[in-house]
Amino acid sequence: MNDELKWKIENLPDSPGCYIMKSGGEVIYVGKAKNLKNRVRQYFQSSSNHTQKVRAMVARVDDFELMLVDNEMEAFTLECNLIKRYKPFYNILLKDDKHYPYLRVDLKEPFPRVTIVRRAAHDGAKYFGPYFGANVVRDALDAVRSVFPIRTCSHKLPTEKMLRPCVNYEIGLCRAPCAQRISQEEYRELMDGVVDFLGGKFDLVLGRLKEKMNQASAAWNFERAAVYRDQISAIDQLMQKQKAIVADGGDQDVVAALVDENGALVQVMFVRGGRLIGSERFSLENSAEESVEESLSQFIAQYYDESRVPPRELLINMDLPDRDALEERLGGFRQGRVYILVPQRGEKHRLILLAQKNLLEEAEKRRKRLANSYDRTIGALEELQAALGLPERPRRIEGYDISNTQGAQSVGSMVVMIDGVSAHKEYRHFRIKTVEGPNDFASMREMLSRRLAHGLKEVEESEPNARFADFPDLILIDGGRGQLNAALEAMQESGLDIPMFGLAKRIEEIVLPGEEESILLDRHSNALHLIQRLRDEAHRFGITHHRALRAKQSIASKLESIPSVGPGRRRALLSHFRSVEALRQASVEDIAGVNGISPALAQTIYDYLHKN
Repeated sequence: MNDELKWKIENLPDSPGCYIMKSGGEVIYVGKAKNLKNRVRQYFQSSSNHTQKVRAMVARVDDFELMLVDNEMEAFTLECNLIKRYKPFYNILLKDDKHYPYLRVDLKEPFPRVTIVRRAAHDGAKYFGPYFGANVVRDALDAVRSVFPIRTCSHKLPTEKMLRPCVNYEIGLCRAPCAQRISQEEYRELMDGVVDFLGGKFDLVLGRLKEKMNQASAAWNFERAAVYRDQISAIDQLMQKQKAIVADGGDQDVVAALVDENGALVQVMFVRGGRLIGSERFSLENSAEESVEESLSQFIAQYYDESRVPPRELLINMDLPDRDALEERLGGFRQGRVYILVPQRGEKHRLILLAQKNLLEEAEKRRKRLANSYDRTIGALEELQAALGLPERPRRIEGYDISNTQGAQSVGSMVVMIDGVSAHKEYRHFRIKTVEGPNDFASMREMLSRRLAHGLKEVEESEPNARFADFPDLILIDGGRGQLNAALEAMQESGLDIPMFGLAKRIEEIVLPGEEESILLDRHSNALHLIQRLRDEAHRFGITHHRALRAKQSIASKLESIPSVGPGRRRALLSHFRSVEALRQASVEDIAGVNGISPALAQTIYDYLHKN
């Protein structure tokens, strides 16, 4: 702890506010406190009561900043904004940044439309949603248009000149206000039904339509009555898809949280007009050691904002110590009171139980997925350690393979697994330089010699951008005893002592240096599956590069015999077309489009390829 940090700790203020922990100038944690003096000091006192995450964070802190506020509510809001701004490594972070679509109706317009927007603004219009996915939005719009023949065009109405009705008018999906076939008063009555409908007031809309159907029938206007009858049927079908689950027909978000050894999960269910219209599930980073109350509080604080306005009620599955501050913050977004409730009985409590049931199911699935992932990686490495008699579990394993066609264009491939997971950025190719003909043993020896020599040189010279300095804990050679012995010779010449083994393809046997008997793992063994994945990846990585080299060599040899096509033009054609077949299928104009190729030369190349 440096002197500046000690001085700051000794002079902490007795005030609410936020503290910003830094390491090397980078913000790594943001927190809030009613009393900064008491809260911040706790981090730098005895660490026996700290979680592992807090100890790791404090070990990195070399500076911190304070931002003082007047009350807890301001501290709460400031903390949320700072977390969103800096995304500190040790904070619980909500990764989701999507803006779900809303349906917007601006009743101030003479002939309003229903439009899709991504943010709910405070502009006097009515917003319905959020809806969760494009399919849900389309279903909602289709339902609206099947019941209410409103316009979908973007004309600015009314217009001075009467427009011609479009096809939607002809098929009964629009009342054609553009052609003055409906008055503003009649259209407004139509839009009132749309607003009620989108607000979930199906019963009110049904009552209006049934009344109009009966009036039309009594007036012997059976054609109009049939239209109302079809609209009633469409609403009935929609109501069957959206079961009412809240007795008072209100708008709520149901938010429940669960924390286990794998971190926090949060389930959000969206109830609009007494109907469940969707749900979302979120996982929170860096939350495994946090309390469920803290995780739920942080989620609510980060999830809702000006673009994701909360409903009037939030139903949560536990009480929160900062519930009053949260209500005040959310009320600012809504521009009205927001109630955070912890229901204990009735329909609202049943919603909480439903959300918790979903969370428990997802947590169990997550445990199984992680257990399977563990078995395939760390568990497999532990099995391999036992099978090979290694003193420690191998962290980095490198696999090697040779690819060539009858000795031509020989390529060595090096692939890497770290903690049982492929590390693609560590993969390397080696063009075999000293071996003539199809000699896999000598090629393997050259590749290992060069790889180890590169690593030793980088370590000796302390290169900042080293590519080979991280030596493997275990080496896999694709092949039998011959390839393994060649690799072993290369390693011994380098002066290193790294465990290695070969994997022979015939019966998937493990060959060890100096051992006559090979090892056969159970074919269902996770260790065998892991080294098979590594071996197959080495083969795929090598053969892909080898094929690319062969293709370039093929087209280069073809182009060498074409007059006036020298090395520079060959390189340009190679870079552009990649293969002979692609060049052969190109037109003269396509060939002339390559840098340095004139139209006359393009014609020469075209004629040569098609003549031969």
